[in-house]
Amino acid sequence: MRTHRPGGFNILPVVVKNLLIINGLFFLATLTFKSAFDTNLYKILGLYMPFSEFFEPYQFISYMFMHGNFSHLFFNMFALWMFGNVLENVWGPKRFIIYYFITAFGAALLHMGVNYIEMVSLRSELLEAGYSMNQLNEIVRTGSYVIRHGVSENTIVEYYLKHTIPTVGASGAVFGILLAFGVMFPNNLIYLFFAIPIKAKYFVMIYGALELYFGFTSQGNIAHFAHIGGMIFGYLVLLYWKRKHGSYF
Repeated sequence: MRTHRPGGFNILPVVVKNLLIINGLFFLATLTFKSAFDTNLYKILGLYMPFSEFFEPYQFISYMFMHGNFSHLFFNMFALWMFGNVLENVWGPKRFIIYYFITAFGAALLHMGVNYIEMVSLRSELLEAGYSMNQLNEIVRTGSYVIRHGVSENTIVEYYLKHTIPTVGASGAVFGILLAFGVMFPNNLIYLFFAIPIKAKYFVMIYGALELYFGFTSQGNIAHFAHIGGMIFGYLVLLYWKRKHGSYF
């Protein structure tokens, strides 16, 4: 990884440092509130779809500081530090924090858009199978359901989860940071598993292609389109800056 001198290179610049601290504090608060007060902060601060009864506008900000478990937090924060410290040293704190929040917000928008399309498709399938809107609302409210002939249980469960499971994590912004690093330093080497060298531009291309593939094929709990959204909005921001200033720097 290239160093940038003169002018100094801070291995833990101010915005990255504070983002690491804030994310860590949110994770500790999540554990503390659950054990001490039996309060689920995921339900309050995670990002729900606008059609969910649990949705609140502030979740567009709070969701990016919440993480599902320690490994989720660790790998996001490690990537934030690894690539973010270079970008903040080059851009300065103001541009870096603007980029970070735009990519996180963009990640949420794309994820929600895709989720909404999927929810509408599921709802149409269930309505065509004979469920009424009142019955669908009851499924969302209680989690109880009766399986009708020709409808898979997975369809009902997916419809329920679209309304009741929040999105959490800084991954969208982290993928935006990864994209910026690959665009600005395409020939820098990244070491996969700390051993296999690969140029940043190829690493970003491969990772982006995998996220797109899994976004269309995977049914797990990873928000692949949020990752893609972070990369797309990050690229748009970089294009805007280059046209306005003549450079990414």
